[in-house]
Amino acid sequence: MSLPAEVPAETSALVEARDLTRILPAVVPVTLVKDVSFRIGRSEFVAITGPSGSGKSSLLYLLGLLDRPTSGQVFIGGARTDDLSPAEMAHMRLEKLGFVFQFHFLLPEFTTLENVMIPMQKLGKLSAGDQLDHATALLADLGLEDFLHRRPAQLSGGQRQRVAVARALANSPDLILADEPTGSLDSVATEQVFDSLRKIVETQKTTVVAVTHDMDLAARMERRIHLVDGRIDWDRQQG
Repeated sequence: MSLPAEVPAETSALVEARDLTRILPAVVPVTLVKDVSFRIGRSEFVAITGPSGSGKSSLLYLLGLLDRPTSGQVFIGGARTDDLSPAEMAHMRLEKLGFVFQFHFLLPEFTTLENVMIPMQKLGKLSAGDQLDHATALLADLGLEDFLHRRPAQLSGGQRQRVAVARALANSPDLILADEPTGSLDSVATEQVFDSLRKIVETQKTTVVAVTHDMDLAARMERRIHLVDGRIDWDRQQG
């Protein structure tokens, strides 16, 4: 399946939002996101914060092509996405993006290795042997080399979420989108998952954009975009 041609990387952001607005139609329409614009480059570690109901997750779903804006545009790697068909959007998500949610969504009947290999099997770019090697290496990098053949029920919450991170990396995406990835974890597991995400940015040069209510984690990320009532209140680098 062919996707829109990308502009040269040096002239484009990895992900760009242009005047994004999302309104839920109803008797009284609900505005989730309003006139949001920003550019995020490669190898960035970005927190999206804001009070409950500020549009954080709604914005993340728009960036991840899980929802379509009412108006405005999302560009991925310089390619416009507003005119993609549902099948083309699904292919771009599979090839270019990785997702980590608050709940791990691992398939209980499959082992850790098998869960990580599923996206690779669906994309079909690697041989079966290469898929196995790649999944094994991803899990080893996240400290899970001793748990390759366990099923999710045999893992701790932090381990399951690190498997979800490995699965998000399966097709070597440019961008990981995480929605409250540590929201259901204790402090030790939270630190493990946070360190895993930071390592991805530092060593694999993958961009991570994470919605979080945890202000301690947000303060330790390189950039923070703060939303209020669906709009950007401020957007700043953090040193």
